[in-house]
Amino acid sequence: MHLRTAPVRIAAPATIIAAGFVFSLAINWPGHLSYDSVIQLLEGRTGVYANWHPPVMSWMLGLADAVLPGAGLFVVFDTVLAFGALASLLLLGGRPSWAAAAMAPVCVLCPQFLVYPAIVWKDVLFAAASGAGFVSLAHAARRWERVRLRFALLTGGFALLVLAALARQNGILMLVCGAGALGWIAALSAPARRFRSGASYAAGALAASLAAAAAGHAALSLRVTGDLGPASQIRLLQSYDIVGAAAAEPGLKLARLHAADPELETLIRRDGVRVYSPERNDTLSNSPALMQALNDAPPDAIAAQWTNLILHHPWLYLQTRWAAFRWVFLTPDLQACYPYDFGIDGPPDVMKALGYVRRWDARDEALAAYAGHFAGTPILSHAFYAALALAALVLLLRRRRPTDIAIAGMLASALAFTASFFVISIACDYRYLYALDLSALTAVFYLACNPQELWRRGG
Repeated sequence: MHLRTAPVRIAAPATIIAAGFVFSLAINWPGHLSYDSVIQLLEGRTGVYANWHPPVMSWMLGLADAVLPGAGLFVVFDTVLAFGALASLLLLGGRPSWAAAAMAPVCVLCPQFLVYPAIVWKDVLFAAASGAGFVSLAHAARRWERVRLRFALLTGGFALLVLAALARQNGILMLVCGAGALGWIAALSAPARRFRSGASYAAGALAASLAAAAAGHAALSLRVTGDLGPASQIRLLQSYDIVGAAAAEPGLKLARLHAADPELETLIRRDGVRVYSPERNDTLSNSPALMQALNDAPPDAIAAQWTNLILHHPWLYLQTRWAAFRWVFLTPDLQACYPYDFGIDGPPDVMKALGYVRRWDARDEALAAYAGHFAGTPILSHAFYAALALAALVLLLRRRRPTDIAIAGMLASALAFTASFFVISIACDYRYLYALDLSALTAVFYLACNPQELWRRGG
């Protein structure tokens, strides 16, 4: 390939991505806010955070709202992270390929790029921040010999991974995978002392990131009212698993609950079995009596019964967990799993406090119709993106360039994050695994930049 074609082959996909960025902001401005988004925007504006969602989302919305009322600047931030990370892959070196120009429009026209960054969800913030963090790590690997630039890129990259960890509780997996990838890159860059260099970089990055995440969480928690959310969420998960197990095996003994709260045991067998669904835990609220009993039950009794289920009925526990995971990963009924959300809507009192009115206009309807065309196709299938991620991961680990290791870390973290939902899933909302989709698309574009080297094996 003639070297004079290189700038053209970079400019073509870069122009497509830039056009997609502008078009995405134009058609979605000033963003789409769901029930939770509206509440978090008000929390950000007032500086008082509730106990259910990670407070970093409300904090960031508050910062954006203070500059420009509404969620517009927050949407710009997410969109810059998603599109910026994608475009910057063109600068990682190597011989440019026309495959990147072919892959660029595929990426930007997918709902994952065109519309999702404008939906004000913590899952979008998490996915965009973690993806951009690993891409920054790849740039550090590419420019390893330039020490100041290397550490600047590493600092920025891990700051984004810390933000991702604050946005989702299981996002700590991104920090672990990021530290592991950095250690591997450092080892490749120091052949004479691989273990020492790799271990010091990995341990240092992980320790500093965990400390930053802990400090950020502690500072934000000062504005949280009521009990902290994680404890309530763990209790809900345990209750959901117990009801699910009783629904799967009606004769299951619930000795711990029978001893501590026989009325709750009766309600689980009567109402819980009737209203339980592996699709989502919300159906439990169809029995107010059951919900009240679960809320009033001694926490130790529910925890003890849940532990008993895992230790003494492991196969039943795994069956119950698989039923819930199947819904979030395979989304058998996509529409029931809320694949997207357009317009603005929320609790009337919160909408009034924000000065908002419900928005569902012709543009929102057109965007919903556009995204709806992908229902039932691989474009809105987590299983498809998991297969893409696994295939890309194999190719990257086979070639093993330093930049490959960073992108492989992104894919490994997205797959590990997905797998964690086998343990924690209580609802099938499509957005929960959006990070998997975005990571897979970004990695495929990265590989498309240099397809002629895919089969070259690294050292």
